[in-house]
Amino acid sequence: MAAAGPRRRIGIIGGMGPEATALLMNRIIAATPAEDDADHVPMFVDNNPQIPSRIAALIEGKGEDPGPVIAGMASRLEAFGAEALAMPCNTAHHYADRIRAAVTIPFLDMVQLSAERMAAQMGTGAKIGMLASPAVRITGVFDHAFDGTGCQPLYLKYDAPLLSLIRHIKKGGSLEEARASMLRLARSLLDQGADGLLVSCSELSLVSAAVPSDAFTLDTLDVLAEACVAFSTGEEG
Repeated sequence: MAAAGPRRRIGIIGGMGPEATALLMNRIIAATPAEDDADHVPMFVDNNPQIPSRIAALIEGKGEDPGPVIAGMASRLEAFGAEALAMPCNTAHHYADRIRAAVTIPFLDMVQLSAERMAAQMGTGAKIGMLASPAVRITGVFDHAFDGTGCQPLYLKYDAPLLSLIRHIKKGGSLEEARASMLRLARSLLDQGADGLLVSCSELSLVSAAVPSDAFTLDTLDVLAEACVAFSTGEEG
């Protein structure tokens, strides 16, 4: 059997939240065509749950700015030997420019990659139902990413239940209850006219299978996992 080619090292800016970070690692492993350990993606993970709250900073308008901490993590991962960076938190992509400014290696932008994939799948004029933290709507990170694609992000008219669901998952609440809530919220977006659904919170990725099976759905964490594998194996486009 031929030996695996060199694998480039991925640095993961993690801890937002810890389960979502582990889920990205698992999805990278699952997305990697491998016959032995050496075929897999090497990962350096800074799983830092003490990053200042994005909810407090971006939704409540109080608390410490997470940006410097996130940028510092990026810099340390590069110093440790990471050759590209990934961050399994859609909301924290509000700080993507600070990450880029702190390092010389590529940042695999989950938000931009997911918007491009969704637009390619759904086509011009599609309304993309956003299963996302209210902070994603407030910061407009996906609005900017969808600019020029011909697609329009569609948010729930009342998105407080999404934040409640995210908090429920973060505190380790019942997954059965979380799946039921996810299904209700997904159906609400479809009732509002969404043509497809984008799971754009990595906490919600833990229950992404609960969305209606007849709706086209893309999970941003899957897009990021695939980008990590493509970069590591040298197969990125």
